[in-house]
Amino acid sequence: MLAQRWMWITWPAFLVAGLLEVLVFAFVDPHDLHWFGQDLDLSRQAIYTLAFFAFWVLAMVSSALTALLGLSSAEVNR
Repeated sequence: MLAQRWMWITWPAFLVAGLLEVLVFAFVDPHDLHWFGQDLDLSRQAIYTLAFFAFWVLAMVSSALTALLGLSSAEVNR
């Protein structure tokens, strides 16, 4: 059951992260990004990769919260 719940969280989050990646970088050039006023000294591919994983983690947190809120009180309290 844990593996199934893990897939309920990670797979939709993966799809959303891919969609966000496409949407964000359709409008933003990675070399135009700044971090605390400093240029990012990373390749475009590195920025794409880091952004994808950041989007994926945020989407997983959202999916995990949805899965948690969908549990019954008996499941939460055991």
